[in-house]
Amino acid sequence: MTAQALPGFDSPAVGFEQPFEMLEACHDRVRRSLALLDRLVEHVGTHGHDAQSRSAAADVLRYFDLAAPLHHEDEELHVFPRLEHCGDAPLEAATAGLRIDHARMEDLWAGLRVALQAWALPGAARDVGMLPRQRAQEFGSVYAMHLRIEETLVFPAARARMDAGRLARMSADMQARRQPGARL
Repeated sequence: MTAQALPGFDSPAVGFEQPFEMLEACHDRVRRSLALLDRLVEHVGTHGHDAQSRSAAADVLRYFDLAAPLHHEDEELHVFPRLEHCGDAPLEAATAGLRIDHARMEDLWAGLRVALQAWALPGAARDVGMLPRQRAQEFGSVYAMHLRIEETLVFPAARARMDAGRLARMSADMQARRQPGARL
């Protein structure tokens, strides 16, 4: 496997052969997408819709519709199973909580997505409607706590429980699911 740049990244390429580094790089992209969502909500509230808001809405939609579900699937398939029955109660509880977060984020996203789709339309009027600000804030808050738990507790613990063979299988699966024509 060779290192491949992630779409939308200006940083050095992160390769699939480094799956935990890839997951952490995705977290950086989540943070950037959430910051863009915050700026978008503020911009539309102050200035209404324009070409910039349509472009930003399309960018946020693209990330949370395409990349985020793959990232969550990576965790559900490869990270969480390493910790669910590891005998460490705090790790098991954290993992269970992260699975709940995924469902909660999916639900919050479904509500945000409808407004963002309208905002992203080329002919969106300046007053096309408001994004539920509280839902956007909750979405960002859930993600912020989720990422912190993964980075400080769950990823290090899961990585420590994986041998080279398991890491290679994780890498291959992550790459395969991102190939054109792969099941999403």
